[in-house]
Amino acid sequence: MKSTALTRKEFIRNSALALAGATFIPGMLFAENQHNAVHQALLSGYQGKKSYTLKNVLLETGFEYDGDGNVTATKTGLFSIQIANGKIKNISTNSNSVDAIDAKGLLMLPSFKDMHIHLDKTYYGDKWQAVRRGPGGVKGMIALEQKILPELLKNSTHKAEKLIELLQSKGTAFARSHVNIEPTSKLDSLHHLQLALENKKNGFGAELVAFPQHGVFYTDSVPYLKEAAKTNIDFIGGVDPFSIDGAIEKTMDFTVQLALDNNKGIDIHLHESGESGLKTVEYLINKVNENPVLKGKTYLSHCFVLGRLEKAKQQEMAEKLGAAQIGIVSTIPFGGLIMPIPMLMENNVKVMTGNDSIVDHWNTFGTGSVLQKANLAAQVYGQATEYALSRMLKLATAGPTPLDDKGNMQWPKVGDSADIAFLDASCSAEAISRISPVKSLIYQGNLVF
Repeated sequence: MKSTALTRKEFIRNSALALAGATFIPGMLFAENQHNAVHQALLSGYQGKKSYTLKNVLLETGFEYDGDGNVTATKTGLFSIQIANGKIKNISTNSNSVDAIDAKGLLMLPSFKDMHIHLDKTYYGDKWQAVRRGPGGVKGMIALEQKILPELLKNSTHKAEKLIELLQSKGTAFARSHVNIEPTSKLDSLHHLQLALENKKNGFGAELVAFPQHGVFYTDSVPYLKEAAKTNIDFIGGVDPFSIDGAIEKTMDFTVQLALDNNKGIDIHLHESGESGLKTVEYLINKVNENPVLKGKTYLSHCFVLGRLEKAKQQEMAEKLGAAQIGIVSTIPFGGLIMPIPMLMENNVKVMTGNDSIVDHWNTFGTGSVLQKANLAAQVYGQATEYALSRMLKLATAGPTPLDDKGNMQWPKVGDSADIAFLDASCSAEAISRISPVKSLIYQGNLVF
């Protein structure tokens, strides 16, 4: 008789998946950013300054090793950081200057990036509404969205601004936002979000994806996508070409060509986990290899099919994605599906994460924290050592970590953009493991809070 007992790793993994939503406190959803009033008053004089110095800044300086070469701890030290014109101008031994901002020993990390979110259509900042499920699956949800979009658009700029403030409070100063482009809202969602981003430009940056949520051809989104592609958006998006539009090749060919014609990247939502999902991935890999200009600027969001493949096929696809420089943006967790994120990383696939929906008609469990996403990934994949935890930070930052894999300091460097989060933690590993609180945020040298 086969044992049904769970291993410790399986128990932790399943618990993380089950509790991802349960750890969220609904009562906190619409709370304003909780900043310390006294601290804010002290720092207000520095906001808007082009040049200033931070002292008592905790930076990671290396790893400590045992006799077998295993990382046992992270070395740190206190430094002074000079910021000027949005850049890090100097890094020096710690100073006691009375003119410097006292970071009080807080850990300095690269500010976080939410690389998959929908800032343009949210309930956040408005009255609470739970998800409404109707018949017809995704197409049924499209019909619902067509019905509610006109009302959502009435105050979408305000709600986007409130959502940006939530992200900032979690240490995020940059996002990749998908923006609805379809016959119902036309380009209104885009214009409303652009206004919100303009209002928040001193504390937040973004890149935008023209997203045909209602299909490219299922609803006639083609003319609106072509119009959006001529604006300053960054990516051409897409969603499940087979199940929504009924044809992989036709939809993917249009998407790729539109990106090529307008010098844009590509970011496709792919939820399909069967044969059509695999065919879509393979077709996109071939198109990118045929058009090398798309390498490094093409992404698959979700891409759940990778979690359904046998291990040998997963390895093959990871190698092909890595060679084509196609990234995966994974919205951790994934219900009962375990994505091969470590395997993807090992094969040089750029893996990033995001909150997707914070609270909207698709989902209500987003917290706004990509640090929490990195924590969940660490639990799911058993990344519990000092070294392994520190490596998971790249999910929250979309790449940068203070130390490289050999423990050499690689961030911050003089000349880096001053995009900084300060956390109440002793090192990256603790920040990931404890989801340490964010105490301050700087974006391009601007003191956000």
